[in-house]
Amino acid sequence: MPVSETILSFQNISIRSFNKIIFEDLNFNLRKGEHWALVGKSGSGKSILLDAFAGKSSFPNGRAKYPAIDHYIREAKTDDPLLNRFKLIAQVSSRHHFTNLSNTTDLYYQQRFNSMDSEDSQTVKQYLSAVRSYRPEGIWTLEHTAARLMLTPLLDKQLIKLSNGETKRLMIAAALVRNPILLLLDNPLTGLDISSRAGFDKLMQEIADSGISVIMSSSPNEIPECITHVAVVKDGFIEQVPKTLFKPEHHTRPETAVDIGELKDLLSTGTAQDYKIIVGMDGVTIRYGEKIILENISWRINQGERWMLGGPNGAGKSTLLSLINGDNPQAFANKIILFDKPKGKGESIWDIKKKIGFVSPELFQYFPVESSCMQIIESGFYDTMGLFRKSGEAKAAICLRWMRLLGIDQHSGTLLKSVPVSVQRLCLLARALVKNPPLLIFDEPCQGMDAEQQERFRNLVDEICKISAVSLIYVSHYESEKPSAVTKILRLDNGKVISI
Repeated sequence: MPVSETILSFQNISIRSFNKIIFEDLNFNLRKGEHWALVGKSGSGKSILLDAFAGKSSFPNGRAKYPAIDHYIREAKTDDPLLNRFKLIAQVSSRHHFTNLSNTTDLYYQQRFNSMDSEDSQTVKQYLSAVRSYRPEGIWTLEHTAARLMLTPLLDKQLIKLSNGETKRLMIAAALVRNPILLLLDNPLTGLDISSRAGFDKLMQEIADSGISVIMSSSPNEIPECITHVAVVKDGFIEQVPKTLFKPEHHTRPETAVDIGELKDLLSTGTAQDYKIIVGMDGVTIRYGEKIILENISWRINQGERWMLGGPNGAGKSTLLSLINGDNPQAFANKIILFDKPKGKGESIWDIKKKIGFVSPELFQYFPVESSCMQIIESGFYDTMGLFRKSGEAKAAICLRWMRLLGIDQHSGTLLKSVPVSVQRLCLLARALVKNPPLLIFDEPCQGMDAEQQERFRNLVDEICKISAVSLIYVSHYESEKPSAVTKILRLDNGKVISI
């Protein structure tokens, strides 16, 4: 095959991440017409590989070459003298990097619910319009891409107001508008609702047919039809096979039993409080300008009830949760009862937050990563986005015990940015659990976890519900992720309750 037909070639490469060698003597070739899926357990190195393919990693040994991309640059007729291979590679990772309109500061979590502050966020159209394509022959124009990713109705919406799934579709769209030669996707189905996932296979085929080569990390059971090869990542090696020969491993049920005695002891810390009504909503309506986000929502959660909150991307789930968690100022203009008290009758936001253990994909996006995993978890005692005081010995000991129950105690002293995404998410789950709140809100908590981690987490949630009177609101687009303890369901669509 001619050199210009090879998109990417790694020869005896060693890949370092945070001063640790993850892969050694790695050989990998991507040729035109090939599309690869990377599969493996969480933490096996799939995201590190994608970063390496994007040119973001340190290579102490070996050689990385991009022959077809370099050939395109030599032959390109462009007015950009700085055109390089990395402008022809697009990557969609697990986090976005949105900034405000002046491009001077990052956005912050509560900004989406404050109408004045949210105006400092770009719209979807402004964001996509700023993306430059370096391949004029590419088919992925802004208009075509927005339509294909179901973003056309959202073009005038601020980035900060997008749901998790809408944000994922936007990140994929921004990568496509560049019309890259190589597209790298890190778990692209994460956060997408049932409808979006159903159309993803067709979208991937269209991307492949447009001449873009794809490498993506994926669950072994969700590999798109257009993928031609699979790389199984394990223990610093990758086993490379044509997709036609790939068979997902069928493991026996992993040993994920919970230490019940330890859990009971942890749940006995603190002072248990009894409530009649955890959440009460009567005709709640939320609007921003003329846009109605939630319309006439009535919902009651009694103590000890476990609910699933369902609905497609953009249905209003995050806004509904923000009214409960104290992040949305419009809660004061509605009839809402939280922990037996009408909203606005003297309780501060912090009084409410200390009764709630909360985790969501949006919170994950804005959490600081320069703290240790232990510090992140300990911040749950204070409901802050990071630990801004000296660590307390007793509280740190409780955090470590919760980490053991979740199987991540070996990462206690490691910086959050240095651990796999799955471990980062488990740290935020531990952060929600440490103070034993009467209400747990888990918004898509299993994103990025492998099957064993999901099983361990579900078992833990079910045991917590058996032992305690905790109330639970659980959000997921995957029915299989739902804990057995969940017995009630509220479904939203277009801001309205469609079933309860």
